[in-house]
Amino acid sequence: MTSRPARATISDVAKAAGTGKTSVSRYLNGELHVLSPALKERIEQAIATLNYRPSQMARSLKRGRTRLIGLIIADITNAYSVEIMCGIEAACRDYGFTLLMCNTNNEVALEQYYIQLLSSYQVEGIIVNAVGMHEEELSRLQQSRLPMTLIDRKIEDFDCDVIGLDNHEASEKVTRHLADNGYNALLFISEPVGSVNTRRERLKTFCQTVATYPEVQGENTEIALHQETELNHCLDDFLSRNRHQRCAIITANGSLTLQVVKQLQTQGIVCGTDVGLVGFDEMNWSSLVGTGITTLRQPTHQIGYRSLQSVINRIKQAESERTEHFFSGELVIRGSSQPLQSILSRSVTRR
Repeated sequence: MTSRPARATISDVAKAAGTGKTSVSRYLNGELHVLSPALKERIEQAIATLNYRPSQMARSLKRGRTRLIGLIIADITNAYSVEIMCGIEAACRDYGFTLLMCNTNNEVALEQYYIQLLSSYQVEGIIVNAVGMHEEELSRLQQSRLPMTLIDRKIEDFDCDVIGLDNHEASEKVTRHLADNGYNALLFISEPVGSVNTRRERLKTFCQTVATYPEVQGENTEIALHQETELNHCLDDFLSRNRHQRCAIITANGSLTLQVVKQLQTQGIVCGTDVGLVGFDEMNWSSLVGTGITTLRQPTHQIGYRSLQSVINRIKQAESERTEHFFSGELVIRGSSQPLQSILSRSVTRR
């Protein structure tokens, strides 16, 4: 069995270049102005001959820099979270950082574990993309004094930057689109709102916008994910009570949109023909259902990229003031929100 050759060390480079380790370290750290041209050439030649590769982690730790960024995600199966992560990874590559991703699966125990884990890895900053993450756990993160950015989550008196969607503008855009297309009975479905500001803002704006249309009735309901029986009852009740109206449904995220589409299909109800539907978050299947599902597309890549830039700015300027940056969403109009031809066309026989 052939043994692998020993990896060259900084001492080997210094010996081959006929100098000391201090000079080699200065060369590696970019302090070229203190080295003579001849010495720089000898060090370069020695590094090339020995195929020397310095340990980036060791060098970073010595300088007090790890160039590691921690990312806490509540649910990696959520397409929105994956797209955000792709934007963060792209920024990390551009700025020379390495991303450590932790998926909490919406479990408190995992939130606590990953907070401790990221601290032990000496990450330089943390990005939190966890809308439902418990505020007490976020407070623990803040106590760590690490530079931090929250994505689409705002907490009062929380000293960190916030990057996300302009939820007020987005919710108004969705609601007006349906009202202007003649829908006069609107149902807004979200996960339990609780203290999550993004859900509150979308719901509040929905109610305010509906109030500007005297002929439109709006109502809302909160349903946890995967509560199929409750969702089915909610939809059946809403459509039955408003069977003489032009009904439309707004879903507050992609996961809810999928569940609503499945329930409507089970009942034999066709989006864009029997009922209107608009969902927050563009999904890869949105254009494939019937005549297509109208969505509010978020600039997820931009949000992710900007969140990393925000953390880097915090790393460089620890005492800088808290900043917020909100992006506009794009309404992608498809057949599910087209004006209904008639109210009677929605009177289908349910399976």
